[in-house]
Amino acid sequence: MSPPPPARRRRLRLPRRVFSQVLLMQLAIAAGVAVLATGLFLAPLGHQLDDQAMRRALAIAQTTAQDPQVARDLQNTAPRADGPVQRTAERIRKATGAEYVVVMDLRGTRWSHADPRQIGEHVSTDPGAALAGRDVMQIDTGTLGRSARGKVPLYDTGHRLVGAVSVGIAYDSVRARLGHAVPGLLAYAGGALAVGALAAWLVSRRVQRQTRDLAFSDIAGLLAEREAMLHGIREGVVALDRGGRVRLLNDEARRLLGIGDEAVGRSLDETLGAGRTTDVLAGRVSGTDLLTVCGQRVLVANRMPTDDGGAVATLRDRTELEQLGRELDSTRGLIDALRAQDHEHANRMHTLLGLLELEMYEDAVEFIGEVVGDHRATAEQVTEKIRDPLLAALLVGKATVAAERGAALWISDRTWLPDRLVDPRGLVTIVGNLVDNALDAVAATPHARVEVELRTEGRTAVLRVCDTGPGVPAAQRGLVFTEGWSTKRPPAHGRRGIGLPLVRRLAERQGGSVTVGEARGGGAEFTVVLPEALAGPDLEPLGTAPAGAGPARPGSARPHPAHPGPAAVEPVLGGPSHDGEQEPR
Repeated sequence: MSPPPPARRRRLRLPRRVFSQVLLMQLAIAAGVAVLATGLFLAPLGHQLDDQAMRRALAIAQTTAQDPQVARDLQNTAPRADGPVQRTAERIRKATGAEYVVVMDLRGTRWSHADPRQIGEHVSTDPGAALAGRDVMQIDTGTLGRSARGKVPLYDTGHRLVGAVSVGIAYDSVRARLGHAVPGLLAYAGGALAVGALAAWLVSRRVQRQTRDLAFSDIAGLLAEREAMLHGIREGVVALDRGGRVRLLNDEARRLLGIGDEAVGRSLDETLGAGRTTDVLAGRVSGTDLLTVCGQRVLVANRMPTDDGGAVATLRDRTELEQLGRELDSTRGLIDALRAQDHEHANRMHTLLGLLELEMYEDAVEFIGEVVGDHRATAEQVTEKIRDPLLAALLVGKATVAAERGAALWISDRTWLPDRLVDPRGLVTIVGNLVDNALDAVAATPHARVEVELRTEGRTAVLRVCDTGPGVPAAQRGLVFTEGWSTKRPPAHGRRGIGLPLVRRLAERQGGSVTVGEARGGGAEFTVVLPEALAGPDLEPLGTAPAGAGPARPGSARPHPAHPGPAAVEPVLGGPSHDGEQEPR
């Protein structure tokens, strides 16, 4: 048979809950402090009682030695139980409560004692120090047992040493006093321990509520899991305290907001500055899935208050989604333009086919020349005024889309932009957004027309986009640049209310501005001013344009005169967008 397994020893383990561990530790500390304080009090108390007893004995001895009658009786009488020295010593002993009062001569012979039989005998302890003229305090053992003693020399009236006086106080009385003090001391210590235990329980209960009665291991596990979760998720997390100061930032929040660890402990206004992002995170804007723009990122924010008065805000990056949405819009616009060209091309081919079948060859050649010349004139007119290839290509494409939508896109006669742009992509984004917004505004309106003017003033580029739509009411002109503000139905890929705020941010990033006003003849007029938009020396004078420049679409009516106004600007993510556009009024 196999030997039985050894019995497991039971180990005393601390309770797992924080409440129990904190309570036990505090009780142990309170008990230890009470015991230590009691011991520290009792240790010097015994020495103090001994010293008091010896000093009391010495005082009685000194008082007795000061009586000149004692010295005379010691010199003139014999040591007897009924002698005057014995009577005086007994009177003093009874009056002071001393255990004994002994008067001795120079030989150490007793002339008085509490036990009359010891009179005439030599003292039991060495009297040499007192007989040598020195005061003595000690605890010693004699014929009556252990006592606290005081010995002093005895002088006559001529100050001659004639003997000594020894007084003893029973040591048992000293220990009795110490014993009487112990119960009271223990009572105080017990009371202090009880108060400490109550305070420990109250503190532990508070800890229990704050830690939700979890164990230390659970708290450590939750902390590790929280750190892994915060730094592993692809959403930004910002925790705020009740004062609105940043308490926690994860890695994604630092990336999205462009801030670091220095933001912890500071308010959002100090860290991010004034703006919609700060208002959303601080809870000054209510709602869910709130759109905001921080730098060049489009963010979706949600905020949840916590029990301690703070809040936790989450941030999701929608920049890539917005870029994809704008690319989808651009693709749809391209498809619409191709569809329009295909429809127009089919009509022209049918016309050409008819001319050929009717053997009207000269008319067919003339028709082909007109068609080719029309498209060539449109592109040439744009490129003569706008030398930047990206902007020229954008406006040629927008002209085709406008024609398909029943609108005319005009390039102002005052337009002139050399190929020296510092940030051509940024200007392409601004122009694309504003033109798209204008085309949306003039949709389904008679004689729809959008005019674009791009001119330079030194190294400053001025853009003006106006339309013949319903315009922007004066009360809403400050709202069109607010992130997320729009009265249009959002597209399938996302939300509206981003394009114009991005335009403003792009302009402001370059030190410029964008404003909206009323165009001459009605409609809206957006003006963008971009300082330092051109690189190199100022080669062209203000307002100069090649001769013969005209509208982008021949045959259309002349645009109303340009009306430049103030400007504001804003950063943009990717290509042109239909978000944040001017609403039909």
